Amino acid sequence: MSPHEFFLDRGLGRGVADGLRANGWVVHRITDHFPNDAQDVPDEEWLDHGLARGWVPLCKDGRIKGRHHEREPLVVRSAVLFYLNNQQLRRDEMIARFERARMAIERAVERGGPAVYAVTETTVRRVWPESPTFRSRESNAQEL
Repeated sequence: MSPHEFFLDRGLGRGVADGLRANGWVVHRITDHFPNDAQDVPDEEWLDHGLARGWVPLCKDGRIKGRHHEREPLVVRSAVLFYLNNQQLRRDEMIARFERARMAIERAVERGGPAVYAVTETTVRRVWPESPTFRSRESNAQEL
């Protein structure tokens, strides 16, 4: 059982939360903490809400890595965020991908942040912050 608790954004849905719980994950859904299905909640607000409670954010939207103001809670709290690198996955595929990556996710959380990681089909890859030296995008990522 993981010592960490996770905060799921709206895009992952109830089914992913239920599937992760069935596998022993402790998860909190954004929609349980904000009104109107969290439709009007900026990313930096829900991230800070969860991070203030020690919860690790999981989401589908990797665009956050390129938005400074949305990454700010990760910087302030030296935290990590994980996102699925494919937004077209079915619910059972999302659950399976997180479950396969569980140990790598745990290691990255223990390592601390700030950092953003992509959960791919076969690995968990750090995609932000980028290395200060110039390398190709693929070799710039740190795999766990």
